[in-house]
Amino acid sequence: MGKSSNYTPPYSGGTVNINGQTKAKTYKSGGNIVSDYNMSDAEKRIYDYAQNSFADSLSKVNVFDDDAKKDMQRQLDAYTRNGQKIINNLYTPMLNDLKTDIASRFRNYDNSVFLDKLNSIESSRADFMNSLAQDILAKGDELKQNELTNRYKYLGFLQDVQNNIDTNILNYIGAARDNSNSANGMNSYSRSNSDDNWRNFTNFAESMAKVFM
Repeated sequence: MGKSSNYTPPYSGGTVNINGQTKAKTYKSGGNIVSDYNMSDAEKRIYDYAQNSFADSLSKVNVFDDDAKKDMQRQLDAYTRNGQKIINNLYTPMLNDLKTDIASRFRNYDNSVFLDKLNSIESSRADFMNSLAQDILAKGDELKQNELTNRYKYLGFLQDVQNNIDTNILNYIGAARDNSNSANGMNSYSRSNSDDNWRNFTNFAESMAKVFM
């Protein structure tokens, strides 16, 4: 005669504890296997801030509001004034030296030597002023590009924060599931041994019964 057991080992959940606090757990609820992560208050604040800031910034990343425009204009004005200062510091002494030289030699500025040298200096200064104007346009574009680059870097930082937390959560949940799988593996092993022992016993009993028949 033979007999098999209908006993099914209970499902064993898994947990991961850190410093006495359960960070992740896997358990059975109804017919579903559920994994939960226990996010700390600090983690939740960081995650919510990163998520909300990303959502708020994304729609405005390519938009320059009045404050951003004023800030870039202040930087551009400072760049312009510095360029003008350099030009003035270069050409004002040249004009003063020319006037002093002509006055000492000709007693007046109404002569071809003075006018030729003056025209040469003014032409050179005009070239520098034109170059400065081009530099100012390029500087404006650079300021805009730098602002956009910084904004996109900030969005990338916020996304990295979220991704790192998500990865951390998945790692903890994975560890909890591994613990659960290990426990259930032991249950299955114990169940298998129990069935083997039962089969061995029934086989022995049947053999002994045949001896005495």
